[in-house]
Amino acid sequence: MSKKMKIAISGKSGCGNTTISRLVSEKLELAFINFTFRSLAAEKDLSLKEILEKAEKDDWWDNEVDRRQVAMAQRADGCVLGSRLAIWMLKEADLKVYLRAAPETRADRIARREGGLLEEVAAFTRERDRLDHERYLRIYRIDNDDYSFVDLIVDTDNMGVEEIAAVVIEAVRQRL
Repeated sequence: MSKKMKIAISGKSGCGNTTISRLVSEKLELAFINFTFRSLAAEKDLSLKEILEKAEKDDWWDNEVDRRQVAMAQRADGCVLGSRLAIWMLKEADLKVYLRAAPETRADRIARREGGLLEEVAAFTRERDRLDHERYLRIYRIDNDDYSFVDLIVDTDNMGVEEIAAVVIEAVRQRL
């Protein structure tokens, strides 16, 4: 790739943020940045559930994750930043992509990835979406249901990861 681009990819849990961001970064030979609550949980030896509970009471957790991921992206010569708020946080991104999927699809993907009963995963995911939405509005004034400003929206329900990555890569090529 002649130009080292910064690509921001967002979507709710189960839409493919991490998978697609990693695949696009590999194919375009760009740094992959995906520092999330899961990353911070591992670093602090806490469960994701514990981090989410802490984040409900203390904005430090969100601010720390977002500060660190944006700093990593800004230091990179070119990168793919994949996170829930990447498209809002990485203002200088050359391409902003939003991955979208139906709640049922997302719950099914999460259950296959992490295990658990589909009904319980779906309930947890709905609650996490609600809490995330409230927190993002409160902390950043970001409505994560309004992604109308992005360069590319990909409905991932009926697409495989290679197909989704190809759509994103084609959008990158059109910008070069």
